[in-house]
Amino acid sequence: MLNQIITSLITIFFIQALFASWAISTRSDKLTDLSYGLTFVITAISAVFINSSPKLPQYVVLGAIIIWGARLSGYLFIRILKTKRDKRFDKIRENPLRFAQFWLFQAISIWIIMLPSIAILSDKKTPDNYYLFLTGIIVFLVGLIFETIADLQKYRFKSNPKNKDKWIESGLWKYSRHPNYFGEMIVWWGLYIASIPFVQKLSPVFAIGPLYISWLLIKVSGIPLLEKEHMKKYKNNPKYLSYIKRTSILIPLPQKR
Repeated sequence: MLNQIITSLITIFFIQALFASWAISTRSDKLTDLSYGLTFVITAISAVFINSSPKLPQYVVLGAIIIWGARLSGYLFIRILKTKRDKRFDKIRENPLRFAQFWLFQAISIWIIMLPSIAILSDKKTPDNYYLFLTGIIVFLVGLIFETIADLQKYRFKSNPKNKDKWIESGLWKYSRHPNYFGEMIVWWGLYIASIPFVQKLSPVFAIGPLYISWLLIKVSGIPLLEKEHMKKYKNNPKYLSYIKRTSILIPLPQKR
């Protein structure tokens, strides 16, 4: 398993370096998010390819990552083609060193998030506890469906010219201000649960994967950035202020009166 973890790290850095070289030289954001999902998919495929005797659980997890990665990459790629640029990089796009630091951070993040999945994909045996493995896969599917619906609802809302400069508060967004991030966290917690029968006593160590993505979305690059952007844009709008007071920031809950 250790050899596969190291090999996956090298694979991830190589893929990200290729995309980073193009992005930095062209000063473009078009492939940044696309590369994120694709790196998960390519790394998962290579892990199963290196595994000399993968079993059904390895193929199930490989399929799960391919579906997740294809959906996310496709959605983000379509979005960036429409918006033309990613505002996150406005202050660093022209600075090659700072832009490179982002790509380094993304490579490290992908590796940490993938650790539980790599543990499964590199194993050559079936789990002792199939029920726990299947529970994890079910949790993964719930998260995938949740974030897919949330992204679709937001995409349709933003695509309507009548909703220009408005925020979405319908569908899942009525119960959470960031339901897509909630679904994303559930995805990786599900794959972590599925990995427990494989890593066994080391399961607390591999919990770093879902803990890390949860920390990123809650404290670093997800919710904080969007909340700050929305507050700057709608701070004088009583309806928006009412919306954030009534609506849970992450976990879907009934709106407060």
